Amino acid sequence: MAIFSSAEELLGAGAEFHIYFLDIKGISGMELAHAIRKRQEEHGALRSIIIFVTGFSEHMGEAFDVQAFHYLLKPVKPDKFRQVLERAWKEAEFMGKQEDAYILLKIPSRKKKFLLKDIFYVESGNKKVIVHAADGTYEVQGKMGDLETVFGESFYRCHRCYLVNFARISSYNQNEIVMANGDRIMLAYKKYSAFVKAYLSYAKGGGIVNV
Repeated sequence: MAIFSSAEELLGAGAEFHIYFLDIKGISGMELAHAIRKRQEEHGALRSIIIFVTGFSEHMGEAFDVQAFHYLLKPVKPDKFRQVLERAWKEAEFMGKQEDAYILLKIPSRKKKFLLKDIFYVESGNKKVIVHAADGTYEVQGKMGDLETVFGESFYRCHRCYLVNFARISSYNQNEIVMANGDRIMLAYKKYSAFVKAYLSYAKGGGIVNV
């Protein structure tokens, strides 16, 4: 745990944390949240949990722009704070597990280690499978069905040609899923209800949610 007296001090430290508690004095806390998100996007990092604890209710709408986990208004009741912290801690634990989880896949010249958190989605087409990851795009040997089984419940087969990482979804509707890297993935119409159900189950289990 670390305590910083200003946004400048926190950003200057250059450290990343799984959970941030930010106050809003004027708009400094919101600007800090935007800076944290920008830094994470530039480095392809998973989004941290941001919780605002403030007396300024007028900025609540802006919290959605930085995918805040919660917005607590002062004075905060102890039971409410405990409830939010427990949920955040559960999600942070899930995030920690994803930091180390990996899979070995065979690319044309060798086997490559992929951290699951770095994979946005997997695409199939023209008898090949392509992994879209934070460090590039790779053609790998294998079948979508086999990868779907290996990746587990953190990934979802939203279309016969796509397998998406729940932790890397930024938004979705009945027709498509937008990934954190900006790519738009087709969501099969008949799979929408099952997708939402699986995503909610993943989230309730402590999964990382950026929507």
